[in-house]
Amino acid sequence: MEPFIGQIELLAFNFAPQGWALCDGALLPISQNTALFSLLGTTYGGDGVTTFALPNLKGKEPVDGSHYCIALMGIYPSRP
Repeated sequence: MEPFIGQIELLAFNFAPQGWALCDGALLPISQNTALFSLLGTTYGGDGVTTFALPNLKGKEPVDGSHYCIALMGIYPSRP
């Protein structure tokens, strides 16, 4: 099943699979992630011109060794 862009999942390993990124507050270039930027904007940081930030969920995992990841690619969610 293909994820929705921006979908956040708790994963039981210490890396982000292909097409996903760790929810660690990292700055991403808007030019390479336009779909995700259109959903998140600068809610979590970035300048909104060249960069935006991912949510930072480090330390909020319910189980040690697990990590939250956000989908960078997938289905663009439809809006009502």
